[in-house]
Amino acid sequence: MPLAAARPTGLVDHVIDQLRQSIASGEWPVGTRIPTEPGLASALGVGRNTVREAVRALAHSGILEVRRGDGTYVRATSEISGALSRMYGSKLREVLQVRRCLEVEGARLAAAARTEDDLVELRDLLARRDALDGGTDRAEFSRADADLHFAVVRASHNAVLIELYRGLTEAVADSVAIASTMDASQHVGHSELVDAIAERDADRAGHEAGSFLDELIGELPEQGALHA
Repeated sequence: MPLAAARPTGLVDHVIDQLRQSIASGEWPVGTRIPTEPGLASALGVGRNTVREAVRALAHSGILEVRRGDGTYVRATSEISGALSRMYGSKLREVLQVRRCLEVEGARLAAAARTEDDLVELRDLLARRDALDGGTDRAEFSRADADLHFAVVRASHNAVLIELYRGLTEAVADSVAIASTMDASQHVGHSELVDAIAERDADRAGHEAGSFLDELIGELPEQGALHA
């Protein structure tokens, strides 16, 4: 989404909104260095001090990271994710436990609330994930797997649950990438989960969503790390 010139009032808030939208939309993915302060000021039609204040606010919330002498980088996609990233640290076990709480309830709710469009998306994402399973591009498989899990939560149509899960986006992606190298995750299919949601079987959907995470949690060493 292109940056738009700011209105005369609320300049800092407007710039914050513009930067946040560029991050949330995926235009600036996590780990990306954002444009320089002069570049942002020119694109937004504001002064450099206004940009500096906006960047400072987003850095304080954990969305951006200012690296002195290097630039400013995207650290998280939302304030929730930024806060959680400071909390979960390197503890994979805790991330998986929280994932289990959200994904089990998300699957149960999805079984009741899913639409036909949701099913089309879930089946498309499942097919993409399965096509990549066992391949050499583990990063692409991890993204496809994470996309499927998020789609299940979105099918719950519970806005609060969806936003909470969105806040775990980076943590979930990291945990999926590491879990994909572990024995319990090898060739774990999710077709039964999607089938349970399609059949509106909430108990089975919740069971399917939680069972493989239980296996992963049980397989972890006592001090499982999030980052390899």
